Amino acid sequence: MAKDYYEILGVPKDASQSDIKNAFRQQARKLHPDVNKAPDAEERFKELGQAYEVLSNEEKRAMYDRYGAEGLENAGFDTSGPFAGGFGDLSEILASFFGGGDFGGFGGFGGGRNPNGPRRGSDLRLDIKLEFKEAVFGAEKEVEIEHLETCKTCNGSGAKHGSSPVTCPRCHGTGQVRQETRTIMGSFVQVGACPDCHGKGQIIKDKCPDCQGRGVKEVTSKINLKIPAGVDNGSQMRIASQGDAGTNGGSTGDLYVVLHVLADKKFKRDEFNLYTTENITFSQAVLGDSIEIETLDGKETLNISPYTQTDSIIKVKGKGVPYLNNSSKRGDLFVKVVVVTPTNISSEEKKLYQRLYEIENDKKSKESIFDKMKDAVSGHTK
Repeated sequence: MAKDYYEILGVPKDASQSDIKNAFRQQARKLHPDVNKAPDAEERFKELGQAYEVLSNEEKRAMYDRYGAEGLENAGFDTSGPFAGGFGDLSEILASFFGGGDFGGFGGFGGGRNPNGPRRGSDLRLDIKLEFKEAVFGAEKEVEIEHLETCKTCNGSGAKHGSSPVTCPRCHGTGQVRQETRTIMGSFVQVGACPDCHGKGQIIKDKCPDCQGRGVKEVTSKINLKIPAGVDNGSQMRIASQGDAGTNGGSTGDLYVVLHVLADKKFKRDEFNLYTTENITFSQAVLGDSIEIETLDGKETLNISPYTQTDSIIKVKGKGVPYLNNSSKRGDLFVKVVVVTPTNISSEEKKLYQRLYEIENDKKSKESIFDKMKDAVSGHTK
């Protein structure tokens, strides 16, 4: 069964070119054989490149939508994919695809740039979970990240000690090759990365044994994160120069940490304010009381005014979340007071409730008689 290029990229058939580029960018790093060691990674990576090569070209895409992959081949288009000549550094492969610009985390590639010039390393993303209190008051965490570092054995050159790269004989150091394709619709010239040097313009004959000629190695590093007080779910932190190492003297990418705050059973958060609920009895609601409540800072005394109604809100000033980057300022804690009906009472309590019930009924009767007298007097005066 013919492969569905849209399905391979994970985009709908009406996807824009921007959507197609983003989908390729996200999957290319995951599937690159230098990163993904799964047995089928190389084949899936080739399929991904093949799908992108077709769908990113409006003419090829229109032909594919109408006649499928077989129609493309019958029309003379090359559908073998851009990786048929082998795999090079991921950033260079992406450069040959996107043809310039900064595509958010894969380094910047300027049109006409020297293929051996400095290239910035990729930005990385790290997702971590925080307890509710850690987000409120801040925390320090030691985390592990996997990233590319400059190979110390060859100092990033990729060449074995005592050797050096040579100019690629196929592209003569330009890093690009031109290919003319003749079809029933005319001749087309495509310019792409040289398959021999993968866009570098140079070939390393004697590769560094540690990095296999890449100039970078994937390592696991530990870093200490200082999370400020007041961060919220979805907050991001940028850690400079903790991403992938650049090549040819290029700068190191950054690490972006995305925070996921776990929910708390007692407190709900809305920006810098906190919300909670406290239960009280009928007698506390009528007579008023001082009760002890739990806050994020510990125990606090909450004053209940006489005749408090259920669902009343009492504000405890300054017991909310510290403002981000200004921990001296805090939001407030809002306590909803709920009057709870008892479900298990003693015989003595039942007698007291019975007496209260009688008093309330007597009070209602007197009010009713008073209302009747007032109505009678009112009617007589008329």
